Amino acid sequence: MSRRCELTGKGPMTGNNVSHANNKTRRRYLPNLNDVTLQSETLGRGVKLRISAAALRSVDHRGGLDAFLAKAKDTELSSTALKVKKEIAKAQAATA
Repeated sequence: MSRRCELTGKGPMTGNNVSHANNKTRRRYLPNLNDVTLQSETLGRGVKLRISAAALRSVDHRGGLDAFLAKAKDTELSSTALKVKKEIAKAQAATA
């Protein structure tokens, strides 16, 4: 399981631990990932995703999963999120 946000593409970063004696050792900064079930209003069901806490706030800010995916770039989304985005677009086109 990769440590990458399925909505924003945020992943591990690297840096240094710096001691009091100014010794430097390499370390990894991992994203704050959470397993969540987000509700899609268009599909009428929940979608399980592994996203960062920052992405969860962004989803709330944009007005839900459907609105977030509509504005999201396809290159940043995981394959699961891309499938959900296409399902939502298809369902919206059928109702319109």
